[in-house]
Amino acid sequence: MDDLAKDLTRKLDASSVNGLARAKAMEQSDVIQAEPTALINYSSTGCVYILGHDDVARQAALQLAQHPTLDCTLVILDTDKGKPCINLEAIASNTADKKARLSATIQGSVAAIKGYLGDFDLLLVTPREQTTLREVLGTSCSRIDIVLDLTNADLLSSEIKPPGYYAVADDTALQNALEEIPAMVGEFEKPKYFLYNPDICAHSRSHITACTRCIETCPTDAITSIGDTISVNPNLCQGAGSCATACPTGAITYSYPQLSDSLRSMHVLLSVYQQAGGHDPVILLHDASTGRDSVETQAEQIPDNVIPVELEELGCLGMDAWLACLSYGASAVVLLATPATPPRVLKEIKQQLSYATAIITGLGYPGDAIQLLTDNSIIDSMVSLPLAEQGNEIPIAKFFESNDKRKVIRAAVDHLYQCAPTPGPLISLPAGAPFGEVTVDSQRCTLCMSCVWQCPGKALIAGGNQPQLKFVENDCVQCGLCARTCPEDAIGPSPRYLYDKEQRQAPRILYEEQPFLCISCGKAFASKSVIEHMTTKLKQHAMFHGDALKRIQMCDDCRVKDIYAAELKLQKQNTSEEMT
Repeated sequence: MDDLAKDLTRKLDASSVNGLARAKAMEQSDVIQAEPTALINYSSTGCVYILGHDDVARQAALQLAQHPTLDCTLVILDTDKGKPCINLEAIASNTADKKARLSATIQGSVAAIKGYLGDFDLLLVTPREQTTLREVLGTSCSRIDIVLDLTNADLLSSEIKPPGYYAVADDTALQNALEEIPAMVGEFEKPKYFLYNPDICAHSRSHITACTRCIETCPTDAITSIGDTISVNPNLCQGAGSCATACPTGAITYSYPQLSDSLRSMHVLLSVYQQAGGHDPVILLHDASTGRDSVETQAEQIPDNVIPVELEELGCLGMDAWLACLSYGASAVVLLATPATPPRVLKEIKQQLSYATAIITGLGYPGDAIQLLTDNSIIDSMVSLPLAEQGNEIPIAKFFESNDKRKVIRAAVDHLYQCAPTPGPLISLPAGAPFGEVTVDSQRCTLCMSCVWQCPGKALIAGGNQPQLKFVENDCVQCGLCARTCPEDAIGPSPRYLYDKEQRQAPRILYEEQPFLCISCGKAFASKSVIEHMTTKLKQHAMFHGDALKRIQMCDDCRVKDIYAAELKLQKQNTSEEMT
């Protein structure tokens, strides 16, 4: 337990039975060691570019230029005869001739900034083209390590800014930046927060895009589409975790700590609490920055059954961990968001919360057993928090040792289902939920099996020798690729949660037809609707005029034989005509 955690424990009330149990539980907070992850490296030589419009930028540049380790370039955004221009001036340089080489005016404007510590660039719009500052300057600008942005123009729009970028809007922020920038020279490391498995990614198949949830929720703009998969820039990623929370398949996961490490920690925490005689434990999840400050400020007033748990970021644990906590004996899980929580992360948390709430209410548990607090007033919100009734606590489930989010959710819900007060067979879920079935329009489906080949979860299965479309609900991630792929608009996702494990895992037939028999040999080789559909579409085609149209109604072997027979007949006719 670090010094700050010890200080928080001392502030929390430990005079009651619950308080003493909480103190014992929190002493175990560092028992579980996270599995190590790869490290991401940054390298900065101290090349600083200061962007602004007026003397404030010049004064900032002159102040930074006093540090011998910094190489400062002033970028004044101005107008020349009414046209946007960029005036560059080397204020200080470790390179003797840079001041002479880098003193220029570029006609154009700065449209955006991209990059991270040690590798920034400015995107420019000039009268002739769109380009970058480094391309324009060539050898005069080998690198841009740090950017001090005084423009207030939102040139880098990500909600969490990359390391090395300082956008300041007031004097206090400017002073903090001027003090911090000189220390941003050298080699730096941070954990690689994610792992990605493209094999189960539902982003796209055959250039048909379906799932873009990780891209939309990433507050650092670190995730981009690259064809049928995604790419995550590890230097931009700051561990917000909302991508892993949003991913319906588990293709992208949080790696430091891994899900299994977090679950093990929660299991130990709640087990120790209950073994020490504590009742109605509430897990309070908060981030390591503003959330931690809020908890520490109000520690003495926090109810004695509320156990604060610090996360790297609030978004790094999702529905899988929340439901697991309930199955481990928590009577409630509270998520503490603050004004600093990125909007995209907060939006995703609310979305996941709507799914989790529907699942637990379908079992008869109170929907607000998982709650989101969106202000700093923890105490006021805790007063009205409905907890499980005394003496009606859920037995502690076994620890789920898995990093597979879907397996963890299934295991947690199965345990809650066994202990549920009034479980129903199923519950409808809000749109976008990663669980559910697919429905098929029997009047449209031709059993072409396009949906089967595209399904990332292998939930849709062909019937083998029979014209059947089968479905395993347990494996459906509701990505919608089947709907986007179907040429007949005959299939679509329908979000719900089916509680019965055997029903979820059992294949069931969504649609079937009588097989079409080859008109030559009698072999079953397709469905009737497929053959009828193809016959209707191709009967006007030049290649299928006359008897050739019948080949559509033949199996592969008979079709080949018929083609060769027709060619042989044509050759004999030609030979006979030549002899005549």
